[in-house]
Amino acid sequence: MSESSVTGASRRTSRASVASTVVDPRNVAAMDDGELKSVDSTQRETTGQLRPGTATAPPLTRARSRRSVNAPPPPAMRRANTASAIARRPSVTPTVNSFRSMGMSQKEIYGDTPADLIQLERIRTMETVASLYRSITRDEGEMSAPNDAQELADIDPELVTWDGPEDADNPRNWVRSKKWRATIAISVYTFLGPFSSSILSPAVPKICESFGVTNTTLAALMVSIFVLAWAIVPLVVAPMSEIFGRRVVLHISIFILLVFNMACGLSKDLTQILVFRFLAGAGGAGPLAIGAGVVADIWNDDERTAAIGLFSIGPTAGPILAPIISGWIAMYLPWQWVFWILIIVNGTVFAFGLVTLEETYAPVLLQWKAQQLRKETENRALHTVFEITNFSVMEKLQIAITRPIILLFTNPIVFGLSMYMAFTYGFLYLLLVTFPSLWEVDYHFSLGLSGLMYLGPGLGFGLGILTVTPASQRAYHKLVEQNGGVAKPEFRLPVLAIGAVCMPVGLIWYGWSAEKQVFWIMPLIGAALFGVALISVFQCIQSYLIDMNPSYAASSTAAGTTFRSLFGFAMPLFASPMYNKLGRGWGNTMLGIVALVIGTVFPLVVYFRGERIRKWSDKRMDARRAREQAKREERITRRLEMEERVQVEKVGKDVGMVEKRRRSSVVQTQVGQEQVGQRQFEEIPEESDDGSSIKSRMS
Repeated sequence: MSESSVTGASRRTSRASVASTVVDPRNVAAMDDGELKSVDSTQRETTGQLRPGTATAPPLTRARSRRSVNAPPPPAMRRANTASAIARRPSVTPTVNSFRSMGMSQKEIYGDTPADLIQLERIRTMETVASLYRSITRDEGEMSAPNDAQELADIDPELVTWDGPEDADNPRNWVRSKKWRATIAISVYTFLGPFSSSILSPAVPKICESFGVTNTTLAALMVSIFVLAWAIVPLVVAPMSEIFGRRVVLHISIFILLVFNMACGLSKDLTQILVFRFLAGAGGAGPLAIGAGVVADIWNDDERTAAIGLFSIGPTAGPILAPIISGWIAMYLPWQWVFWILIIVNGTVFAFGLVTLEETYAPVLLQWKAQQLRKETENRALHTVFEITNFSVMEKLQIAITRPIILLFTNPIVFGLSMYMAFTYGFLYLLLVTFPSLWEVDYHFSLGLSGLMYLGPGLGFGLGILTVTPASQRAYHKLVEQNGGVAKPEFRLPVLAIGAVCMPVGLIWYGWSAEKQVFWIMPLIGAALFGVALISVFQCIQSYLIDMNPSYAASSTAAGTTFRSLFGFAMPLFASPMYNKLGRGWGNTMLGIVALVIGTVFPLVVYFRGERIRKWSDKRMDARRAREQAKREERITRRLEMEERVQVEKVGKDVGMVEKRRRSSVVQTQVGQEQVGQRQFEEIPEESDDGSSIKSRMS
């Protein structure tokens, strides 16, 4: 095999063009040295495109030296060739009947080419595709739709992609009814976790009486330990959904939630119920971690607003609706019935999801398509771009766990805004835990009426959704227009002023009206103001964390989720000691002052100096990411080069054997021809008709 055909840079970087003059390996033995050199020269000078359905073999030329066969081009040349190939890559949209979408057998693609040569060609093609794909997708964000590499399909004849940009199997191209069915399913799944987290709150006094618990911190722990799992599990669940698919991870999560909710109802002591509540929270964390990804899988950026609105109802409405229902259950039935009703709801939602929820993650769907095509064509080498370029399981877990933590503690903006959101979320669960004692002990309401009091913050949530969402959109578009049409993440923050005002006012209002036990509607007004503030804080900060750097959008939101879940777990634990020492009035006043400081200082700094801080932080994160990417690319390149070197050595040996057989065949042919000639000479008669000697004349 020639040096140019094995180690030439063009073969590494542009698989779209291969030699149009092809030599069948079976005919090598019949060629002499001149013919081989002629073909070798023709192959280097003449290029053409490998057309779908042509059963032609890649060029085969003689191996001139083992050293030239094994020597790969230097890294600098490899990078230059890759850049050149990117500039020259074809822009082709595969049709439904193309070999890339329908799949072809190895015979149809490579003809009778020896298996060793085919494997060498595959290794080099995958190396080229992996390098080009990393260059194409280098600037894509964590929440961007996965690129299936259709633009590289002509380079790799065994690459499986979508059947063009309008492929109906692509979740982004589903009909709207199918999209909404999936959106409703994931929204209901996401509702179930927060619903399960607070449903126990009205029944806590009965459980404490049943188990002989008198410690108020342990009583609060029965509710808040459910939320602790949300700070840990999403960091593991999210990458699992990218490996095994969204649907299977979601179904397993809801099944775990169902099993351990049942175990809670069967608990015999406090330890069991605490352990089972934590494990149930781990199951409920799955939809919270994956739900936004499912919405992003199926909706384009300009279509996503309504879907996100529906998806967001679960985390806000779930914690409020559950105590309203469970208050009446705990009033008339044993506390176990709270869990039996929850199991019925859980089982119904699980059955609904099994029927309606389909897989939405594009890389997994393409892998399923590749598996089906491998069965149909018996070509085991068909693959997707994600199978040759994706991170390993350990790499995904490492990034999912470490990057949010790094962002949280190295990016001042992520830390400050996440702190504000975490404080707000923590007080929400403090409110959920302390509501029953306020209305039952101080206001002497029944357990059922105490549950109805959760409508106060619930109405605040509804009012916030109706007012904050449109106000935020109007402010954002107005600021973009004033800035010459250039959007900035800081334009998401002005409506956060609603939270900065309503939260301290609502906390102080609620605290002092509860302290003085004024008319029952007064504490509810304070709780409703807090509900409006919570919607303002969550919508503005979540939007900012996504927009501040799309490359780290998922990691930024994961950092915020982890931080707020820790506060949701911890703050209810010191609620009773704080209120016992300071009272509800001064206790909530202290929290209101903290909310005022956090809610004004951090947003103002981010609004006026956020762009400068972002650029400084992004520069550091990009440098870290570039180092990680360079190490990963070097590791992949070394692996592919090693495979290529081994395969080249094998091909070199095979070609040497072919050449040896060819020379042996030539010698045998010459000997055979001499033997045939000798026999023919011996069969010639001694004399001709005129009596002369024929043999003597031939001699």
